[in-house]
Amino acid sequence: MSERLVVIGGDAAGMSAASQARRLKGPDELEIVAFERGHFSSYSACGIPYWVGGDVAARGELIARSPEEHRARDIDLRTRTEVTEIDLPGQRVRSRDLEAGTETWTGFDKLVIATGARPLRPPLPGIDAPGVHGVQTLDDGQALLDSLSAAPGRRAVVVGAGYIGVEMAEALLSRGYEVTVLTRGEQPMATLDPDMGRLVHRAMDGLGIRTVVSAPVTKILTGSDGRVRAVATEADEYPADVVVLGTGVEPETSLARAAGLPLGAYGGLLTDLSMRVRGHGNVWAGGDCVEVLDLVSGRERHVPLGTHANKHGQVIGANVGGGYATFPGVVGTAVSKVCDLEIARTGLREKDAREVGLRFTAVTVESTSRAGYYPGAAPMTVKMLAERRTGRLLGVQIVGREGAAKRVDVAAVALTARMTVEEMTALDLGYAPPFSPVWDPVLIAARKAAGAVRAAG
Repeated sequence: MSERLVVIGGDAAGMSAASQARRLKGPDELEIVAFERGHFSSYSACGIPYWVGGDVAARGELIARSPEEHRARDIDLRTRTEVTEIDLPGQRVRSRDLEAGTETWTGFDKLVIATGARPLRPPLPGIDAPGVHGVQTLDDGQALLDSLSAAPGRRAVVVGAGYIGVEMAEALLSRGYEVTVLTRGEQPMATLDPDMGRLVHRAMDGLGIRTVVSAPVTKILTGSDGRVRAVATEADEYPADVVVLGTGVEPETSLARAAGLPLGAYGGLLTDLSMRVRGHGNVWAGGDCVEVLDLVSGRERHVPLGTHANKHGQVIGANVGGGYATFPGVVGTAVSKVCDLEIARTGLREKDAREVGLRFTAVTVESTSRAGYYPGAAPMTVKMLAERRTGRLLGVQIVGREGAAKRVDVAAVALTARMTVEEMTALDLGYAPPFSPVWDPVLIAARKAAGAVRAAG
């Protein structure tokens, strides 16, 4: 008799798991039923800002595999269907058809939870006014584009200055809007140390994006028509014809919590290395709804990135399909950009290192993306943290122009290999004047960090 796999969530982790399981087991061995409350499946949420900004021409370009394509591979994907309850003792889930309003129970032998993350939507007066938008799904992106077409003017306010905030600021600037970014933080990009965030702030101002720091929003003001007209902080009001929320996300684990599944300090599901939910032999979880091991700090954290979600799905699908795979953890690598400014980080910030009790040295170097004499060489700032006692690399942050961001991959590999900064100085990296100075900026930082470690004894 065949088994039934039920998947909750039709995007990266969920459909990667379903697809990998299908590769390993045919429909006569494994029936796969997947539920997705939206209209779309297997799409790149990370690409939404670039679609809004016009770099990506059409919504369809962000879809890797449509619901029809999944169904053609014997995966029963039910869109516009929301799972409302998980009954673990009964091995079944309750779902509601969002179009018809009908409810159905579906039994399972194996369950995958891939419910993703939900945007943090602060409970502010006016937050639900027309013209105020979150950007999490393709439906959100379409609603924002429709709102931009209907906006009475060309003033945009972005609330939050994390990855989504700065990317949406660029998108709106590209569309000819006057853009103001409001952040409650000391500097934009709180995933960086404040000194590196200050470089991003300076560059955003230079690009024409007004960035206001230490400015928590208190309310959204509306006009006589009910549509947004301004965003208020304690100190000022900022006129707005459209508002985009980039205030971060948290794991969407309300179903899991109600079912009594184990959650971590950040509210994400806790799994073992096989992505199986701890203490539950037939339940797996992956994507933005889980917490993962940070290989640098040794603690669990919530890192909502599509790269991880797809890997989680592959691991889950292999295990559900009778194979074996593991997901060992992350080092916290992420890159972004605002116009031509590239931003990258991996490993720990100073704040993170202090929180886990690590003593460290921090160094910052200025270099260029290419040999200084070669046309197009652009400035780059690299910050590196190393453990004081051992010299182990702890983290790297990079802010610069073309060629800056992907250099962080060298540091990500070094972190995964638990290399010391001294060992990094001997790395045999590629060199030619069009690509790098003779000493790559990451290696210059490693040399300086190694010297700081020696000086600290």
